[in-house]
Amino acid sequence: MNYQFMAKHSGTYGVEKMARVLSVSRSGYYAWMDRPDCMRMCQKAELTEQIREIQRQVHHRYGTPRVTKELARRGRSVGHNRVARILREKGLGARPKRRFRVTTKSAQGPAVAENKLDRHFWAAAVNQKWVSDITYVATAEGWLYLCVIVDLYSRRVVG
Repeated sequence: MNYQFMAKHSGTYGVEKMARVLSVSRSGYYAWMDRPDCMRMCQKAELTEQIREIQRQVHHRYGTPRVTKELARRGRSVGHNRVARILREKGLGARPKRRFRVTTKSAQGPAVAENKLDRHFWAAAVNQKWVSDITYVATAEGWLYLCVIVDLYSRRVVG
């Protein structure tokens, strides 16, 4: 862990100073730098790249079981727990499709109300003719419905 810190900050601080502060030897740090990655880490990197390619091909729609089956189909036998861990660590999990929401159901339900105004949008006195409309507003909590009622004579909002 100390060597990883030193490698990350070697451009900012001197290796000799970091080795002294962290109580490690410089020669140990340089030996660690020259040492090849362990076999398990190489296999994990290769497996991660295969999983990344699978997810790219299927537009990130596969979860752990399907990725595991696809790897087996490609000749790579891996446990589903390992696949799940890599998906979680690298952020390669399935991205669910957004649900389609129907906001208007005009084909169903009761018949449309009779048109009594017949496009005569004027009134001779207050409270003779009211008109309304409804709209849907998307919020973080879900859909809200907004209905406005207007008096045609005064053009003021009634409700």
